[in-house]
Amino acid sequence: MHPRKGQITLEEMIRDIQSFMAEDENAHYKIVIGTDSQTTQQQTLFVTAVIVHRIGKGARFYTRKMRSQPLHNLRYRIYRETEYSLDLMQHLKEKGFLEELLDLPLEIHLDVGQRGESRKLIQEVVGWVTAVGYTVKIKPDAYGASAVADRFTK
Repeated sequence: MHPRKGQITLEEMIRDIQSFMAEDENAHYKIVIGTDSQTTQQQTLFVTAVIVHRIGKGARFYTRKMRSQPLHNLRYRIYRETEYSLDLMQHLKEKGFLEELLDLPLEIHLDVGQRGESRKLIQEVVGWVTAVGYTVKIKPDAYGASAVADRFTK
């Protein structure tokens, strides 16, 4: 989903990102993917955000929402968030999009940090993401998950 254009396909998102980056080819860019979740009595809502950061000059973002039955187990939810972020990165790779961005920083932002219960999971999920070959950020530096995606889970 694009905040102004509404529902768009993965291919449309890729074209929109390419267009955004073509507007200023001299700028430096970073691609960030992060997922957050919110559990209620009825469901768990997962939101994955893709942020294209034109460093020092703004950003553009896209979100994807997925719903499941309520997941109250924090470890399982954090693993699911990580899985959704890595899955989206894999879909972008399959579309050939990441090959275009080989020289760009790519980051996976995880909604875990040194405070709270999620701190027990840091080593596990950070190890998972780095083993797959991506740079990982955790709170307070994980704005893709803890700010952008979080905003759309409410």
